[in-house]
Parts: sequence; structure tokens; C-alpha cells
Amino acid sequence: MPEYVYKAVTAKGQIVRNRVEDVNRQTLIKKLKNNDLLPISVMQVGYQSKKKTKTNRRNMLDIDDIMKQADSANILQGRALAKPSIKERVNLALAREEKITTRDVIIFTQNFYLLKKANFNNIHALSTIIDSTENLSLRGVLQDILAGVESGEYMYTTMEYYSNIFPYIYTNMIRVGELSGSLTKSLEQAVKYLEDADNTTSRLRKIVIPNVLQLLAIIAILIFGVAYILPLIQETFAQVGTTQTLPGPTLWFLDVTNRFMQIWYIPVIIIAVIVVAIIMYIQTPKGRYNFDYFKYKMPIFGKLLYAIDFSRFIRAMLLNLENGMRIQDALEVSKSVVKNYVLLSIVETSINNILIGSSWIEPFENSGLSSSMQTEMLKIGMQTDLVEMMRKLVEYMEIDIDNLMQKIMAVLPQVVYSIVGVFLIFLVIVIIVPCIQLYMGTWIFDAVDLPE
Repeated sequence: MPEYVYKAVTAKGQIVRNRVEDVNRQTLIKKLKNNDLLPISVMQVGYQSKKKTKTNRRNMLDIDDIMKQADSANILQGRALAKPSIKERVNLALAREEKITTRDVIIFTQNFYLLKKANFNNIHALSTIIDSTENLSLRGVLQDILAGVESGEYMYTTMEYYSNIFPYIYTNMIRVGELSGSLTKSLEQAVKYLEDADNTTSRLRKIVIPNVLQLLAIIAILIFGVAYILPLIQETFAQVGTTQTLPGPTLWFLDVTNRFMQIWYIPVIIIAVIVVAIIMYIQTPKGRYNFDYFKYKMPIFGKLLYAIDFSRFIRAMLLNLENGMRIQDALEVSKSVVKNYVLLSIVETSINNILIGSSWIEPFENSGLSSSMQTEMLKIGMQTDLVEMMRKLVEYMEIDIDNLMQKIMAVLPQVVYSIVGVFLIFLVIVIIVPCIQLYMGTWIFDAVDLPE
């Protein structure tokens, strides 16, 4: 069970500090508030891994017992904060060092899927997984999810608090599964989504990271050359008295650099203001919509982003339709997996079309984002068997996403290589040529007055 160190203020203004065990952080905070204790901080410091023999537990609902267990040396008048002990700092640091990776979430989802397939209920499945989870941080999160399920909540409601661990789409897949009664199938889709996302990320990293490192290395050499090498060459020429000078492009770049260093704060302020303005604009509904539309229309990645979002939405709809939902209800529930405002507005328009008796496929067709193949398959499905046609559409979307990925993998290296190539040419002209000029030594003869 997780262990916590809390600081809280009593009704009289005293600060109490104690170390306790509880099922999760939220439960402990509720208990403290119910006993007229205002929590200042609740820090997780570890987990109790070994099962204890039956002992009398502390009654957290008894304020007198809490005050007895509190360390009187750390009870201060007023609201001054006491520093945690060295041991508690070490325990907290160790607990924070164990990060929850995507692989940990994939393994948890796979195990949960297998247990659900074996007809385990949620509480039994979570309890079994918690006992076998080695990652202490993940075990604490699962303990929190289990506490929520035992209190009658859905799993996804607790997962929403851990958005840094469970992706938005993942949480909404679980939500769709729980609300539609097909959690097992949602878990299967969630495993596939996590594995596909992990593979896609790995493939992109293999292309982007090496080229970005090359670009950063070239920029670092440029900075080093301008700050150290070029001034050294100029000083050498001046000391010897040669009439030779650095190449024209190098002198131009040095002049630009010197001027920039004199007024560096002006472009920095301008860039900062532009960035802040863009961020504030994106925070508005209209700005968010335009930004999301740009993501679907951006070069190279735009079609892939829409294909992925549309595929997730169709998967969610298929899951709901297979569980007997009407199209309108399936659209209403499935829109929870949509995070992009553009696609969300299309789905909302589809729901409104059903209410007025129009085609729910028409907004997708009019958006200009869905391909004719996607909309035609949906239209044929409405005339024949929508569920079966949606299965085929999901298969088609998988092939389409894979093809888009292959195109990106073919185009992206060319774009990155072009950028790196431009910087490399600039590096050669500005830095390497002066170094070669210095190495050749012709400036020495120019500086010496030869006898006639």
C-alpha cells in the first residue's frame, strides 16, 4: 500500500505532520478534510510491499488518534512549513526516479486484456496485475485506479488524472469500452494503438534524431568558429602585417553577427512576443480550430494526422455499433476519442444532420479532408451492412496509414538532408575556407618584403 507524508493545518492554525498508509492520495486528502485538517502537501514516499500480519490499524477518522501519532517536534504554531527528513527525501527521490514508460503501459494493457479475456472482473484483474507490477510508480497509479473501481467509479475517470501516463486517446478508448460494455475489445484496440504509436515514434526518431544531431553539430561549429577561430585568424593576419583578408562571405557573416550581438535583445523580444501571441491565440476557440485545421493541412504530416484521427474515430464507432448502439448514440459516444476541433466539429454536424433527417456522412464528404474511398465505403455500408463495411474501412485505413508512413519515410530524409546540406555549404564557405587559407600559408609571403 502506498505510504504518504502529509502536512496539514488544524482549525486552530497548528501545522501537523505525519507518515501514514492509504489506498491513494485522493482518499487520504478526503479523510484529512473530513477531520478538519486542511492539507498543505501530501507526498508519496514509498510502498508497503510485504504483507503485514493482522494489527490494529490507525483510525484515520479519529482526529485524536491523528494528533497522537503526529510528531510533536514538528508541530509548529502558525503556517511555517517543516522540512522533510533526509530519509523521506531519499525515499521520495527514489520513488520519482522510477519513471513509467510507454512499454510499462503496453505490458499493463496486455496483461489486463488477457485477464479480461479469461473472464476476470476489473477488481480481480487489477489486483492481480498490481501484485506482479515491479515499477513502484505504476503500482501506485494502479492502486489509485483500483480504489476508484472499488468505490463504484469507471476506470477511465481515474486515468484522466494521469494524462502524462495514459494518452488522451488511450483513456477515451477505455471510456468507450466501459460505457459500451466491451472493455475487452477496447483493451485489444488500446494495445494495438500503443504498439503502433510506439513503432511509429521509433521509426521517426531513427530518421529525425541523427539528422537533427548533425544540424546541431554544424551550428555548434559555426558558433565556435565565429567566436574563436575567425577572430584568431584575423589577429594572426594583423600581427604579421599581410594585406590578405578573410573571404567576402566570412567578413559579411562576421559583420552580421557583430551587429546582432549589439541589439540581440530586440529580435529576442520580438520572437518572444510573437510566440506568446500565437499561444494566446491558440487558447481561444477560433485559434484552436484554425491551429487544428493547419495540422490537417500541413505539408508532409497533415494527411497522416487526419488519417490516424479518423481511423480512431471509426474504430470507436465500430465498437459501439457492434454492441447494438444506434448510429446517433455511437457518434455521440465515439466523439470522445476526438481531440482535434476540426474533426469534432464534423462529428457534431453529423449528429445534427441525423436530428434533421439528413445524411451523417455528408459533413465528412464536404470537409475535403476525407478521401472519396472513405466516404463511398460509408455510403455503401448504409445501403448494405454498416458494421461489416466499417470493419473493411478500418482495414483500409490501416493500409492507408502504412502507405502514408512509407511516403513520409521517403520524403522526410530528403527534406532534412537538404537543410543539413545548406548549413554544411554555409559552414564550408564561412569557416573552412579561412582555415584552409591560413593552412596554405600564402599570407606569409605577402607579409614579407622580398629583395629586388
